[in-house]
Amino acid sequence: MEHFVEYKNAVQGMDPHNIVRWALSTFGFQKIALASSFSAEDQVLTHMMVSAEPRSRVFTLDTGRHFQETYDVWQKSVDRWRLRYEVCSPDPLELARLTSDKGPNLFYSSIEARKACCAVRKTQPLRKVLSTVEAWIVGLRGGQAITRASLEPIEWDHAHGIYRISPLYNWTEDQVFSYIRQNDVPISALHERGFRSIGCAPCTRAIGPNDDVRSGRWWWEAPEHKECGLHNRPQSGEK
Repeated sequence: MEHFVEYKNAVQGMDPHNIVRWALSTFGFQKIALASSFSAEDQVLTHMMVSAEPRSRVFTLDTGRHFQETYDVWQKSVDRWRLRYEVCSPDPLELARLTSDKGPNLFYSSIEARKACCAVRKTQPLRKVLSTVEAWIVGLRGGQAITRASLEPIEWDHAHGIYRISPLYNWTEDQVFSYIRQNDVPISALHERGFRSIGCAPCTRAIGPNDDVRSGRWWWEAPEHKECGLHNRPQSGEK
């Protein structure tokens, strides 16, 4: 964290391409990784990263509850970029214990149960890969949700003790899809069916064009609760 102010000043005013290039140059391709859920934003960033450095590290959390369309775009991405994804999966014993105790659809019963599911399927596997890097790149945008409204291009991830970089922090959804069209980036077929933010299948549904982007995620919860623990961000006044 000693270089936080220096890094924050360095990326001010940069466009996403240059933020990605700066990040790869600053940390080195072995010490920074992109977290991909195969969302439209993550696909844009994957294209930017492998274009800048073909050896870039890209990892994904295979929760075991993805849509088939997510696996389809994963395969298309492997075929397109010849990219070897680092795959992070839940601990089988932890997962068996969770579902044995509370059932396979526990997430509908309470916020606590849903977060317990996210912890086993997402946050615990995430810790392992983030322990190998000094920074990670994510597809967050400030316009996605009220929990992300104050997003900065680089932040200190207190939970993991590394830098978190959001090159698309000030991009709109239209800019994301314009880039996709211009560069023929593979994306999930679900986007054409009203899925604007895609997570695990039981916790994601289609929404209308005027709804908040993430309103289809955990739709039974209040908007301020709609994070899975991967992207807990600084509180007001923190770096």
